Amino acid sequence: MATCSVGLVWVLKREVDIKRKREIWKMPWFNECDSPSAVDEVEKWLPRLHALVVGPGLGRDDVLLRNVQGILEASKARDIPVVIDADGLWLVAQQPALIQGYQKAVLTPNHMEFSRLYDAVLRGPVDSDDRHGSVLRLSQALGNVTVVQKGERDILSNGQQVLVCSQEGSSRRCGGQGDLLSGSLGVLVHWALLAGPEKTNGSSPLLVAAFGACSLTRQCNHQAFQKHGRSTTTSDMIAEVGAAFRKLFET
Repeated sequence: MATCSVGLVWVLKREVDIKRKREIWKMPWFNECDSPSAVDEVEKWLPRLHALVVGPGLGRDDVLLRNVQGILEASKARDIPVVIDADGLWLVAQQPALIQGYQKAVLTPNHMEFSRLYDAVLRGPVDSDDRHGSVLRLSQALGNVTVVQKGERDILSNGQQVLVCSQEGSSRRCGGQGDLLSGSLGVLVHWALLAGPEKTNGSSPLLVAAFGACSLTRQCNHQAFQKHGRSTTTSDMIAEVGAAFRKLFET
């Protein structure tokens, strides 16, 4: 997120080791994330947030997930945009009501996560021959929550419209690449909502933000692969964010 021009990122994760950077703050009290007061502690910071990204590095500890549920509810009450990925999607698959009808949420499942969500919400298997329709139906069933199904081509829907992002990437899919997508999406969602539909040609700001984040992630992957080939890692992709951002959005 910090490499996408966001001013400050707060990381809420226990037992995390982060190189100290001025734009990244780790909340020291969150080592007590299994404490009953954890939700109350996070709530104190919510008024300062422009967006919340839930899932990367989360894990599935029962007490932690209960606290995350409370944080999501508090974020919705404050109308904070929420991007949900990784184990956050596992939580939503267990409790779809958590984000039902919350149209400032964006879900970013890969193929497996999408199948789990689809089965949990629609009580049936995904039609593998109709990815567009499947993403549309899941979004509609969740109350027009924006869904981004990651894949060879990314399929996006807000329940009314379906977009396909086929920006050139590479044949190399890096572990952790989804974290780059969800982090950049948190930034772009805030910017798009701030701009409003009049600046997105009448399209859903969240859908436009999601398309932008998918394009940025793919462009970073493409540029990194040109330099590093099959040894490309997500760290190499992150190093390309600035140049990729300029190429896509500033030229």
